Amino acid sequence: MLAQIPFDLKKIAQEDLDNQLLRVGLIAELDAINLYEQMAELTQDEHIKKVFMAVAKEEKEHVGEFQALLLARDAEQVKELEEGRQEVEELKP
Repeated sequence: MLAQIPFDLKKIAQEDLDNQLLRVGLIAELDAINLYEQMAELTQDEHIKKVFMAVAKEEKEHVGEFQALLLARDAEQVKELEEGRQEVEELKP
């Protein structure tokens, strides 16, 4: 199922709007990746499967673009992302 934008963008403070728009863009791209990969798994046609997977790969690039923009604008996001990475490293077997 595709994600729903969990807020009314018209109610977002102007200074936060661009970061929120980038996050919505991330949500949309992640949904698209999941959708295309699921459809690739469902089809029996290898050509269609390859196309779906190629499109999913393009969407992953878009995730990187939006994430790079967000990280350049939001220092708190950078900090929290790093803390999350460290937590995962600490839990490695």
